[in-house]
Amino acid sequence: MLATTAEPRRPQSLISLHSSAEEPQENSTAVQSSAAVPSATLYRLAAIAGAGSALILLVNAAKRSSLIATTDLTQLLAPVAEILALGLVVGLFLAFGRRAGLFGTIAFVINFVALASLVGVEVVINLVFSKLPLTTITDLRAGPLGLALVASSVLFLLGTPAFVISLVVARGVPRIPLALYFIGAMPIALRAFVPELALDLGLVTLAAAIAWLAGWLWMRAPTTSR
Repeated sequence: MLATTAEPRRPQSLISLHSSAEEPQENSTAVQSSAAVPSATLYRLAAIAGAGSALILLVNAAKRSSLIATTDLTQLLAPVAEILALGLVVGLFLAFGRRAGLFGTIAFVINFVALASLVGVEVVINLVFSKLPLTTITDLRAGPLGLALVASSVLFLLGTPAFVISLVVARGVPRIPLALYFIGAMPIALRAFVPELALDLGLVTLAAAIAWLAGWLWMRAPTTSR
């Protein structure tokens, strides 16, 4: 009687196999969900950096147009725009640019180096040249410093369109702010050959593009992480 009514017991080996098969799936899901949170945070930090860069670019444009006074603070803030822009560029590359493969990686590296070199350019222009007489500036430009400034501009001239094209190829990033980014960056790369008005308009256009991309990346951060 007891033998016919008792519930059959599952072999211990089958239970062990079943539980061991489920554990890796559960652990994998936990790892993926925990990895998504830092990614979303990283993208939003990149978006915040982009917003800060856009704001400082507007300050630079206003300073150059004499809409606001040139002070030690505005001079110190000028190079920070490129430093913060580096954060946005890294975020865009990690989220989308690396989908373009080797070309995307090369374009990112060139653009990153160009932006980093522009930090030095802004330091020289705003913190060194602003304190020197014109004759001294001319002499400095005639030496190795002038070559370094030209090399930085050429890198930026090459790196910007390459990075924009890589994001277009990778897909996912809105094209209008990318086009504005390209348009705004060109007068900055060619600052030695364009009038002041073109440079000011370039700064404003670049600021608008960066702000647009930063806001878009902030909104897309959770879904991009997944």
